[in-house]
Amino acid sequence: MIEVSRVTHVYGEGATARTVLRDVSVTMSEHRVGIVGANGSGKSTFARLLNGLVVPTEGTVLVDGLDTRTEGRQVRRRVGFCFTNPDAQIVMPTVQEDVAFGLRRRGLSREEVRSRVAEVLERFGLASHADHPAHLLSGGQKQLLALASVLVTEPSHIVLDEPTTLLDLRNARLVADHLGRLAQQVVLVTHHLELLEGFDRVLVFDEARLVHDGPPDEAVAAYRRSMA
Repeated sequence: MIEVSRVTHVYGEGATARTVLRDVSVTMSEHRVGIVGANGSGKSTFARLLNGLVVPTEGTVLVDGLDTRTEGRQVRRRVGFCFTNPDAQIVMPTVQEDVAFGLRRRGLSREEVRSRVAEVLERFGLASHADHPAHLLSGGQKQLLALASVLVTEPSHIVLDEPTTLLDLRNARLVADHLGRLAQQVVLVTHHLELLEGFDRVLVFDEARLVHDGPPDEAVAAYRRSMA
């Protein structure tokens, strides 16, 4: 469960200070939660709060009872995060090395690491690319690699910040299909509203505030009205 309580976040100080989230409170226990909003509405900052990449200026964020402010390391073991651009996450030369990178310092044997890496590469259709240079994959394959590299660590929750923005429709649907099969709680920030079909709940942000919280159809309708 993720609990956000009276969170406000401000970037900068003095005359340049900018409030990007204002007094947001929400508890998320559902399997799949979507987040939508205009550019600059605060949704990406909200997503980064959920695994401690950003610490709130005011208020608290708890993940399974752990405070992101004081227990960030434990939180990040529970909450995997995928960025919009997978190149921001690919850090090792080959596909299998990149997936294995997240398992360092986990106390696993070499055989356990090999087994986990092989399983997740097979699951995401990347097994035949195990020894390929990671940065030479297609855009869709890179995003699948980023997702595989997060999921190999077996987090309880996964937060994705617009993971399909740079993809064509076919690869966007491929990523969405994989997300739909995950057992973990999924929190998805997206501009691709069709990806929210079948979600349990959608949050709508506008001008730093959470302005709507409800089923996908209602939330998307509210979002469209706010954009009009």
